[in-house]
Amino acid sequence: MATKKAFITGVTGQDGALLAQFLLEKNYEVHGLRLYSATNDTSRINDFMENRHFHLHYGDMIDGGNLRRLVETIAPDEIYNLAGQSHVKVSFETPESTAQINALGTLRLLEAIRDTKIRFYQASSSEMFGSAPAPQNETTAFAPCSPYATAKLYAYWTVRNYRDSYGLHASNGILFNHESPLRGEEFVTRKISLAVAAIITGKQEKLMIGNLDSRRDWGHAKDYVHGMWLILQQEQADDYVLATGQSHSVRDFINAAFACAGTNIIWQGQGLEEKGYRASDGRVLVEVNPQFFRPNEVHELRGDATKAKQKLGWEPRISFSTLVEQMMTADIMAIQKHTSYDPMLLAAE
Repeated sequence: MATKKAFITGVTGQDGALLAQFLLEKNYEVHGLRLYSATNDTSRINDFMENRHFHLHYGDMIDGGNLRRLVETIAPDEIYNLAGQSHVKVSFETPESTAQINALGTLRLLEAIRDTKIRFYQASSSEMFGSAPAPQNETTAFAPCSPYATAKLYAYWTVRNYRDSYGLHASNGILFNHESPLRGEEFVTRKISLAVAAIITGKQEKLMIGNLDSRRDWGHAKDYVHGMWLILQQEQADDYVLATGQSHSVRDFINAAFACAGTNIIWQGQGLEEKGYRASDGRVLVEVNPQFFRPNEVHELRGDATKAKQKLGWEPRISFSTLVEQMMTADIMAIQKHTSYDPMLLAAE
């Protein structure tokens, strides 16, 4: 018999799938919100789709009435709001829909639980810190540099306002970048691992990439969903930064990915002219393309998770090198299974 009920928005995404699996293993009854799609979007949750404690519901973060009905029907103990337009660069092209989903979608959910005792977790983002100097923690002033970040900041302050105004157990997890083999191929880490795997297996010529000098605090998503759960187990709601405290450049990630396949990269040139050459034969494997730069670049995000370590007992357990190795192993295996290389198909696996 399940001990608690959880409702996860965005359950078909990387974090939603990993959190659902984590909670099922803790004997929760898990309900997940998914958008209707004519194509299969459940590949990340196929392993537990038939679990009798797992239930899927159709819905949309712009439909407040349906969200309220779902909350009333499910009557969850905990809500994890992970739904969103999650790509920073895309938010410059779709700022209004990003705000509708990421900002007002959170408001709609909070309204649905305003008079309840449901515990609420909001997936806030390190992107809210934007151009603020590293390391960033809970007291760092926000300086968002994208429509995505500003929408997330609206949601962050709305959570705090509802906590203070209505006594909700509503918390923000300000998560720094977290990856896994389930990461979507539109994100730079998965783009790198897929491309490097394809290059190594002879399916692709080279990797085209944006800003090599951008630095991010990359951790493993499994560690971070554990942190989400810990946040909602606290007696008092609060806001927490979850981060590894170490940053790596995009160039570092590329080097680590190629190294997993036994290939060393030598870098030559500067700026847009910089290229990555295979050390063994001088072949160009990496080139910079300004098309992949953000309109407003964030150069370094590196978190300070001291508060989470002290109050939650949380700290990352999976190293950067292990993360890259896992992603590379999964993508090489996926490519080898297919006779033709289709990055969109592989990214969905």
